[in-house]
Amino acid sequence: MLLRIVIHSFDIRLYMKIYDAYKLAIETGRKNDPRPVSEVELAMKEENDAYEALSDDKKQYFDTERLWNPYSDSRFSAMIEEAKELDAVRFMWGIDIGTGEMLLADRLREKGETVSAVVAHHPTGLSKVPFPGVMRIQTDMYAADGVPINVCESLMAPRIDLVTRNVMGANFNQSADAANLLGIPLFNIHTPADNMVQKYIDNILEELEPRSLGDIIERLYKEPEYAMAAKMNNPPTIIVGNKNSRCGKVVSKMTGGTSGPKEMYAKFAQAGVGTVVGMHFPEDHIEEARKEGINIIVSGHMASDSLGINLICDRWEKEGIEVFGCSGLIRHSRN
Repeated sequence: MLLRIVIHSFDIRLYMKIYDAYKLAIETGRKNDPRPVSEVELAMKEENDAYEALSDDKKQYFDTERLWNPYSDSRFSAMIEEAKELDAVRFMWGIDIGTGEMLLADRLREKGETVSAVVAHHPTGLSKVPFPGVMRIQTDMYAADGVPINVCESLMAPRIDLVTRNVMGANFNQSADAANLLGIPLFNIHTPADNMVQKYIDNILEELEPRSLGDIIERLYKEPEYAMAAKMNNPPTIIVGNKNSRCGKVVSKMTGGTSGPKEMYAKFAQAGVGTVVGMHFPEDHIEEARKEGINIIVSGHMASDSLGINLICDRWEKEGIEVFGCSGLIRHSRN
């Protein structure tokens, strides 16, 4: 009698934990921070010094994530402890996540889809109220564009204060409450992803050396996110100037929380900036740019956010984590 032994092979995959994936996203964005490394390190030292200076009874109110994460607009807001043990298999990432998107994730789970966690881009939960802190990044960005650092700081300070006051009344924990009730981990990645698109667009502009605004528009169309947005009636658009307008010195504004002060355009003009490329611009910024003779190109909000997010997702993809989009995310892998 012959004995036949069959050895079955099993596909055993070791997944990164959800919270570790979150930390990897923060670290990836930090490596692409537009500020000098020394400035980021100094900011982190100041946070640690502030914590150590607190009395023991006050330390309980300190957000200890500030000790390692330099981005106040990116936080893990629901099921943090559970996420340290749960596998990061498949994430649902949307630009804006509210109760509706959390219910969508729960419905997808009911239908048999894997949703390990929900990821938001824009601040929510623990990151909603403190997010204006990342606007300080803009001071170093504008200084690199030729505006004196003291001028940058003097103009940015009141703008940061205004945005801080405006966000204080927000119902900040709405989506996190829904996430906890449904048992779905929730975190958001904002500035780290914006840092990625900032670096990416800066590299494009440096390599392109555009003569006209039309040159920039044509180059943006070569990126899948902008091409897809154009098919959805949201193409990159020249707001001030025309396709034949000479660019002059071109700068991009893709990170730093939200719009800075409108007064910066006069300083840009003095610094020799001729064109600003950004995701979106308030109307008073457009008026100031027009008055100062500075061209404005709107690359597109959802497309630009998607590009930065995709660069984070591609890093996760290399760790075996799948990401699918919702709520405005145009998912495209460059791997």
